Amino acid sequence: MSRLASTAAATDIHDMSLPPDQMPPAKPKISPEERRRRTADRLTMIRLKMAIGRELDERGITKPAEIGAALGMPPAEATKLLTRHQWREGDVAQLEAAAARLGVQVQEPASSALVG
Repeated sequence: MSRLASTAAATDIHDMSLPPDQMPPAKPKISPEERRRRTADRLTMIRLKMAIGRELDERGITKPAEIGAALGMPPAEATKLLTRHQWREGDVAQLEAAAARLGVQVQEPASSALVG
């Protein structure tokens, strides 16, 4: 048995020996509606990031301080927003605001099989 498997097995055995009131909470499952909303948000985020990145490149804006100034936010926050891969609540609104500030318009596809 690999070390990773034995560690996982030990964790499972340990969890099984805990009283019910001390068990770690189960991870809540998201509803199909929430999953569809997040998928739509991810696709919108990708489109916005690409459009913003293209606009910044066309303007020759490449340094974090310049990017932050162009987007109206601290450089670290702007960089994280444009490079983060994980979905986070509020990212779409921030990206939409950044796109509007740059005058970038993102066209949504006419139809999407994933959102619907």
